Amino acid sequence: MNYIDMTLPEMTEAVARMGEKAFRAKQIYEWINLKNAVSWDEMTNLSKALRQRLEREEPLHSPRKREVLISKIDGTRKYLFEMYDGSLVESVLMKYRHGNTVCISSQVGCRMGCAFCASTIGGLTRNLTAGEMLGQVYAVESDLGERISNVVVMGTGEPLDNYDNLVRFIRMLTDEDGHHISERNVTVSTCGIVPGIKKLKEEKLMINLALSLHAPNDELRRTIMPIAKSYPLREVLGAMDEYYQSTGRRLTFEYSLIEGVNDSDKCAAQLAEKIKKFNCLVNLIPVNPVRERKFTPPDRLAAFAFQKKLEKNGINVTIRREMGRDIDGACGQLRKRYLETDNL
Repeated sequence: MNYIDMTLPEMTEAVARMGEKAFRAKQIYEWINLKNAVSWDEMTNLSKALRQRLEREEPLHSPRKREVLISKIDGTRKYLFEMYDGSLVESVLMKYRHGNTVCISSQVGCRMGCAFCASTIGGLTRNLTAGEMLGQVYAVESDLGERISNVVVMGTGEPLDNYDNLVRFIRMLTDEDGHHISERNVTVSTCGIVPGIKKLKEEKLMINLALSLHAPNDELRRTIMPIAKSYPLREVLGAMDEYYQSTGRRLTFEYSLIEGVNDSDKCAAQLAEKIKKFNCLVNLIPVNPVRERKFTPPDRLAAFAFQKKLEKNGINVTIRREMGRDIDGACGQLRKRYLETDNL
């Protein structure tokens, strides 16, 4: 296990195996998780000999910033990070009045195959470790020079397909000895892996859970989300309700509006009927352009009309502000790598 993936107790054991005193672990833990250090050389309260030994025997696998694109429209920043093995992932920083939100990736690529999403093009390469997920947050914070207050696991990858690393990441991110971000300021988005939702319920974490819903019935959902062939909506929504009953956290249903596919009056009526019993928020997302896909969003008036139909049925609805679209940083546009012809 790399040092960036270790909890403080694990780090204490690792330092002891090297013959060092326990307080060294606390120093290293704070450098990585409070001061956002990415190299042993930065840890100046360690002896030079110890730093050289650690560099030789335990090189840090912190994500390295390759490139930053800044939206000319809203200031959103998209980061390209390189992992120790050359894998590339993207993260997005969005600045709001209530604080800075970073959307991180949980995998290199994705195997879920959602038809409207760029992240799944090319499939899954590997899972990210907890430390690689943390490292995205820390690197964005260092670049911005401001504290990150909200973390969304909604970038490349399906978080519940990387379950153990996801839970370790959340516990480390919210650890009072580390960055200590509130669990209530962490959101995990899933396409609907029922066993993962049920398992997450048992963790007793007070995080927010968002479901990528995108269709009001199984038949339509199966045409755009392969996961729907394994888990019908009855099971998915049942698991989401169990999560709410266990945690009391209001649910979010993400719904990408695709012109001519899922934006009809019939779809709105079916959606309202399906979710009216839930304490939830529906986040409507006019589908963002992906060069390999043919999907287009409805115009703004049609999106507002869909919103009004849901609201008339007592559903809380917002239309997501389109942030970072000009840098391919909006929902559904992140990739596991840059296309060489475009960006490298």
